[in-house]
Amino acid sequence: MLGGGCPSQSQSDSDTMSKSAPDDRQGVISDSGYDLSPPTSEEKAKLVAALTPEQKRITQAAGTERAFCGTLLDNKREGFYACVVCGLPLFKSDDKFTSGTGWPSFTFPYDRDHVIGREDGTLGMSRTEIVCARCDAHLGHVFEDGPKPTGLRFCLNSESLEFVDSDDEIPERSRPTSAATAYFAGGCFWGIEYAFSKLPGVKSASSGYQNGESEDPDYKAVCTGSTGHAESVKVLYDPEVVDYETLVRFFFDIHDPTTMNRQGFDIGTQYRSGIYTVGAEQASIARRVVEELSNEERFEDSPIVTEIQQAETFHDAEPYHQDYVDRTGRACHPGIGPAIEEYTRVIIDRNTMPSADKG
Repeated sequence: MLGGGCPSQSQSDSDTMSKSAPDDRQGVISDSGYDLSPPTSEEKAKLVAALTPEQKRITQAAGTERAFCGTLLDNKREGFYACVVCGLPLFKSDDKFTSGTGWPSFTFPYDRDHVIGREDGTLGMSRTEIVCARCDAHLGHVFEDGPKPTGLRFCLNSESLEFVDSDDEIPERSRPTSAATAYFAGGCFWGIEYAFSKLPGVKSASSGYQNGESEDPDYKAVCTGSTGHAESVKVLYDPEVVDYETLVRFFFDIHDPTTMNRQGFDIGTQYRSGIYTVGAEQASIARRVVEELSNEERFEDSPIVTEIQQAETFHDAEPYHQDYVDRTGRACHPGIGPAIEEYTRVIIDRNTMPSADKG
């Protein structure tokens, strides 16, 4: 049975990029771990002052470079393309294709939250302009005439980009924030992702597929159970605010860890309960918590069946799965509300205690 039903797999531009304004992104961390907080006016002025006249014309005044003249049009090296103004990674070389239009073209952003789309009615036509989600720099436009799987063509100006070669050291401004990572599988990933995203200290939570056999799983294949993957959630968190043990204990309060390969009406190996650990310390904490919980009365007749394994490659789920509960209001994992309230209170109280009193 599919987790909460299988939604449409068509991808619109709203599925592949953000629609929120940079002013609303203070403190926001993208799913790939980048701080999207906009620069202050003073910081922005310094960034713009370092640009060439052509870069200023395009990124700050929505200009367009001449077709077939961009320096990155024929670039085929491995790496990623970052915003020339603030350095935020915008597109990967793997998603670049030759469109024949005369401008660098891509099928998908580096991270759907790194590129913002907004209506553009200039030139007597309706288009979707794309801008950098961190600094609001004009990048180009997106059109619905691209190749599969998105059917989109993100059309960029070379002057709005700087290329970071895979063999070169990544510049400081193009690096993700420092955050710890945890992985949890507890049935349909919609509810698990939603629950973790609401905890203080959690920078981002994203849905995906993990600890299976296929190298390139998609939702349809995972639903058959043939790939061996679990519907998993990647949690980026600040260990100074919330510790790993608290996340583990919260996990056991937002799903049923006693049913093998199922959560409620969702049945299949992809719905198994699992904790996929990063390093020996996480594995030790997870096993200790399971041992302690197993001695509680609530698990006396129904033992915990959660698997604890070393984390293998996490494959991001399709865009329409991300933030699904927030976007649709369609909830799964009933009863997670009280757990979110309880743990939010615990985490806030712990962080407001004098240092000597924290346990």
